[in-house]
Amino acid sequence: MAIRFDRPVSNAARFSRLLGAFSLVLALAVMIAHRFGGLATPYLVLLLIAAAGGALLAAMLAAVGLRSLWMTGADGGLAALAALIYAAFPLGLGAYATEKYLTLPDIYDVSTDPVSAPDWLSPPHSDQIWLKRNADVTPEDREKQLTAYPELTGRRYEGALDRVLEAVRKVAKMSGITITKSSGDTEPGRDPEDRPVKPPQAGDDAVADAPDIVPVPTPRPYDDDVAKLIRGVNGVTLQGTTRTLILGLRFDIIIRLREEAETTFVDIRVASRYGQHDLGFSAEIAGDFLKALDAELLGIAGG
Repeated sequence: MAIRFDRPVSNAARFSRLLGAFSLVLALAVMIAHRFGGLATPYLVLLLIAAAGGALLAAMLAAVGLRSLWMTGADGGLAALAALIYAAFPLGLGAYATEKYLTLPDIYDVSTDPVSAPDWLSPPHSDQIWLKRNADVTPEDREKQLTAYPELTGRRYEGALDRVLEAVRKVAKMSGITITKSSGDTEPGRDPEDRPVKPPQAGDDAVADAPDIVPVPTPRPYDDDVAKLIRGVNGVTLQGTTRTLILGLRFDIIIRLREEAETTFVDIRVASRYGQHDLGFSAEIAGDFLKALDAELLGIAGG
């Protein structure tokens, strides 16, 4: 008489594969919808948390299935292995965000000038939905920034403002920053040679031989109040937006250039649009921009 042995089946392993696949598809779908569609960032965060939670549960069920395989030889080893593969991406994304959330300060706005940060030309507004945050950046927030990112400081270049401004625009374009507003002696995307030329008027024969560009004296590095006021208004401010490469998170950026004697000082301010915690992206964007600007202006950077 033949004896038939029925191999047990691990239901936990089979369910873990389905749950892991669902978590992976959910994470990828919401990332694509946010990056290329109209999904709002608060909903992206909520759904990614759900995907990471599902992936964690799938990994736990897969562990149960592997234990059953080891202890009783239960069928489900391949299903458990597939579940772990599916869950790897949502779990890795969740672990990365959690590590940044716990180790970095809960700030959403950074500036290379924490004492007198550049003012927004047009204050950014967005519907926070459930990602609530403090409306104002407090001195305590700036202290947290100084502690976490002490290397994030402005740059002084030994060059004229127009030369540095040209490099700033070039680096901004290369970095995916779209300039939306400006103040000072320039306009977004418009070069001085593109400005309309006033046609000659009657009686202008006496100045027909005058040069097209008249040199304008620049203020000397005096320390009196009048000189400081003159130097204070001799600058340009650019405001723009950018998005992170993978998740497509939106950030607002303002770049301030000030001409001081024979040098130009550049400050940058970056702020995320949603939530109280930017997970360090703001400082990373500002640091990458300044490094690229240093490389572009290599040879004229000052201390």
